[in-house]
Amino acid sequence: MKKYNSLGALFSDYRKFYKISQNEFANEINVDLRTIQRWEKNLTLVKSEKEEDIVLVTLMPYQLIHNLNGAVPIPTYYDFNTRKYSLFQQSNELPKLSWFLDQIDLVSENIRTIDFDYDIKYLEQFIDTQKRDASYVNTDLIKKAIELLPELNFISVGKSGYYSGHCVVLPIKNTTYKKLRSKEISNKDLRPEHLINYQSEELPIFYRYDITGDSNETIFYIMGRFFRFFQNLNTAYLMCGYTERDDNYQLNKEVGLNVVWEDKELQNKLKLKYPPRFFEGDFKKFLSK
Repeated sequence: MKKYNSLGALFSDYRKFYKISQNEFANEINVDLRTIQRWEKNLTLVKSEKEEDIVLVTLMPYQLIHNLNGAVPIPTYYDFNTRKYSLFQQSNELPKLSWFLDQIDLVSENIRTIDFDYDIKYLEQFIDTQKRDASYVNTDLIKKAIELLPELNFISVGKSGYYSGHCVVLPIKNTTYKKLRSKEISNKDLRPEHLINYQSEELPIFYRYDITGDSNETIFYIMGRFFRFFQNLNTAYLMCGYTERDDNYQLNKEVGLNVVWEDKELQNKLKLKYPPRFFEGDFKKFLSK
């Protein structure tokens, strides 16, 4: 994570990360070029009513924007790759697994099942932007997943009411699992017909499509709800998925997810610390500690 002391530095890095000009950024959030220039030089603050537009367009955390948008900014750390913010350098990394286990029963009122009609625009924008592919998400797939598995398809909103994270898990057919495992298909190819009612399966297979949060606190509550589902699942199951994230490589292994294959070529292309990978396993040993 990088420490930001001003909104101007954050906006400048946002443009560099997404390789857009000041003019393109201005068009994205519906302001004139001069306004962007003044913001980046820290000559003026963003009007409070404009903060919402910036959050919705850039999907940067509201708290991050709000902290830096003041006469006396609150220094805040942020990572454009993981889209996480933190007030303290020591809380940049994901917490130890014991943190989740010790307080797994804590719940948050800010987490709810995805409301497809209301939330899909945020989910689609976030995932498409993260993958840098405007057609990555199939909305019918997400809608079907919510219908079949509402317990593991949920969204988190911050105290301010803005989107702060989500969990999207798919109950997939055995044939779908085999195709994903063998690289015959990828996340982008998944459609509603690849899903199934997991309760009808002898060995349910769950596919971690996308899980993210804007801070460690958000991730804590998201993963708490995620793990509670499997803690209460009274049957054998298989969890699998594909990820390009660097920050959960070791944690995945510690919870019982083993790497099936890695994409070293894509790792070099994306300049990642760890290779994108397909993993599988279950959490029984981890959750029994």
